[in-house]
Amino acid sequence: MRARFRNPEIDTLSMAIEKSQIETKLGQVIDPNMETDLVSSKAVKSIEADGDNCKIQIQLGYPAAGYFDSLKQEIEAALGDLEGIGSVEVEVSSMVKSHAVQQNLKPLTGIKNVIAVASGKGGVGKSTTAVNLALALQAEGATVGILDADIYGPSIPRMLGCKGQPESSDGKSLEPMVGHGIQSMSIGYLVEEDTPMIWRGPMVTQALEQLLNDTRWVDVDYLIIDLPPGTGDIQLTLAQKIPVSGAVIVTTPQDIALLDARKGLKMFEKVEVPVLGVIENMSIHICSQCGHSEPIFGEGGGARMSAEHGVDLLGSLPLDIHIREQSDSGNPTVAAMADSPIASIYRAVARKTAAKLATKARDHSAAFPNIVIQNN
Repeated sequence: MRARFRNPEIDTLSMAIEKSQIETKLGQVIDPNMETDLVSSKAVKSIEADGDNCKIQIQLGYPAAGYFDSLKQEIEAALGDLEGIGSVEVEVSSMVKSHAVQQNLKPLTGIKNVIAVASGKGGVGKSTTAVNLALALQAEGATVGILDADIYGPSIPRMLGCKGQPESSDGKSLEPMVGHGIQSMSIGYLVEEDTPMIWRGPMVTQALEQLLNDTRWVDVDYLIIDLPPGTGDIQLTLAQKIPVSGAVIVTTPQDIALLDARKGLKMFEKVEVPVLGVIENMSIHICSQCGHSEPIFGEGGGARMSAEHGVDLLGSLPLDIHIREQSDSGNPTVAAMADSPIASIYRAVARKTAAKLATKARDHSAAFPNIVIQNN
């Protein structure tokens, strides 16, 4: 039998050509959440070629468990028409990184990213949206916390079904309450539910800072801050003292709601907090009896606002009785009806929100050592 010797130079050249062909195909696969191709978004971590077989590792910069299977199928289909291609093995994962905040602030310990959920006025379902957004991010694979910044009207404890008071192991800090796997903190855990908070602005802002900084958040990828309506003291404190990676504006299609939502959007622009997009809530009413749909609060408002201000419409949610009932009962829709069409909308909104944040500048402060100058 004659021994066969392989020429390493020829093998390397062949592999390089095959990798380039694979990379070209991957450059044609568009991530709908990032709105760019996998190569441009730097999601392709490795390409291994062995003869006619290949193994591809994709790592997304945002949680997207509900998109993994679809992405695998798209990649396999894109590579399927390559001449000489054999088996294709695709591994998809995600890694959430910390993103830049206001220039004079640094990210908080135990929290990678803070996302503020705001509205210009009350009654648009902001808190319900914030809680379901948090649950949807968790369902996509992230570790999530939520801070109830509405000191006067806290609603997060009821929505998460959490009761009792937070514990303190050291007498100085608070352990977050956990409901449906979400870490949370609210003034509602520290006072009776029917006790009014008759505080002036400075006390309210101080309370917000303490709730945030004195809570022992554990490895949180995204901390959702449910802001009260308006553009007052708490919003100003958030912009000046709390490191925020991005903001989301919740509105209804109604013109009056849009007027106030625009004010909230412009406020974040002025304080240099990137607006990740707009969520249109109660976009259409679906009758629970006959299934008839009707735009009670108007239609197209969120899309118009997004177009006017150059931000994304992250998604539109229906006015559905189940959303209200489940939030009131402490079992929000994404947890109560995980496989429902409404939960799917929330998860799509969560993926797009996180993807928009992933396009923003990253925080590199941890990469630089602290420099200490000493007088000897």
